[in-house]
Amino acid sequence: MALLRVRLKVLVTVTMVNVFLFLLIARHSGRDKGYLDKVRIPSKPFWNKITPSSGYWNRQQQVLDFQNNPFFANHTVGDLPDWLNVTHVSFNACRIDTRVTAQVKDYSSLPLRFKDFLLYMHCRYYPILVDQPDICRDPPFLLLAVKSVASHFDRRQAIRQTWGQAGLVANRTVVTIFLLGKTSTSDHHPDLSAMLSYESERHRDIIQWDYRDSFFNLTVKEVLFLDWIQTRCPGASFIFKGDDDVFVNTFAILKFLAGLSPTKADELFVGDVITNAGPHRDKKVKYFIPESVFIGSYPPYAGGGGYLFSASVAARLHVASRRVVLYPIDDVYTGMCLLKAGLGPEMHKGFKTFNIEEKYRSNPCVYKGLILVHPRTPQEMIQIWSWLNQPDLNCQ
Repeated sequence: MALLRVRLKVLVTVTMVNVFLFLLIARHSGRDKGYLDKVRIPSKPFWNKITPSSGYWNRQQQVLDFQNNPFFANHTVGDLPDWLNVTHVSFNACRIDTRVTAQVKDYSSLPLRFKDFLLYMHCRYYPILVDQPDICRDPPFLLLAVKSVASHFDRRQAIRQTWGQAGLVANRTVVTIFLLGKTSTSDHHPDLSAMLSYESERHRDIIQWDYRDSFFNLTVKEVLFLDWIQTRCPGASFIFKGDDDVFVNTFAILKFLAGLSPTKADELFVGDVITNAGPHRDKKVKYFIPESVFIGSYPPYAGGGGYLFSASVAARLHVASRRVVLYPIDDVYTGMCLLKAGLGPEMHKGFKTFNIEEKYRSNPCVYKGLILVHPRTPQEMIQIWSWLNQPDLNCQ
């Protein structure tokens, strides 16, 4: 009788639990059904209305961002505001774009260098005049790419004799190239083509493109160089890119690279990083940018005197550069491309793009601990290099 009573209690308990679970599930099912049946209207719009920027560069970047957005890939032209219905002049056909004269409000009062840049701002591809297609046949560990102009023969030669010596350096293969555009008599430059041809034949390290070599066109040199790396020297492990008036301690670069972890090396981009900067509005400053051309602040960027990056970052910059409108200051533009690629420059205290204190400039041991110092004349480059190569140099 007692056993029967126990079994009855167990049966009642199990039954009550099942009923409770059934009611609980039914209640939640009813709630879900009611939730699905009810239409919920967002209180705020999901997309903000796209409004054109007052800065011409910013507006062109808005258009490029829109065209590269896969969400809008199948949009109907008639559904877009007129300012987004822009047909860019083909990058491959570099013809003057006169539309800009009506799209930049103060175009007529801008300096000539701005007018020239804006008229050809869409141009990215120029024929190569002098190439070295086999220079990276044996992929180098370090590619030294130096921005130069035709008339700087002495700077290039000083670099060849010092920090830009190609070959085997500290048991690593180093290749040096010089990046040039084209100067013309219309810019009051003397005709140096014959001398440049001789130099190229003798040293086989000149890369030259058929575009106007000017300060604002350094960005063109940047994108052309990124193209060149992918076609001519994709196997280079690391790239240093800098000006022809800097001193570079190649030994210090190789020592620094040897100490990197594989992950750090893969995403390397180091230099003298400038943050919280923006365009200069003073017309007397070399880097003056009017508000009609650009508004906003700059992303972090490494000073154009020189910076060091990996082959992996070079490839990512190459892709990103196609999605960033050309900007007249090349190091800022590179910072924009890094941001577009989801990367950022890293500060390295060995890059001194704003020189060092005068009291240290004659101290050989100071240069031994640095990677780059700017500016230096050809004579100073040779002097510093001789210091660093003294067998009895003791910097303890």
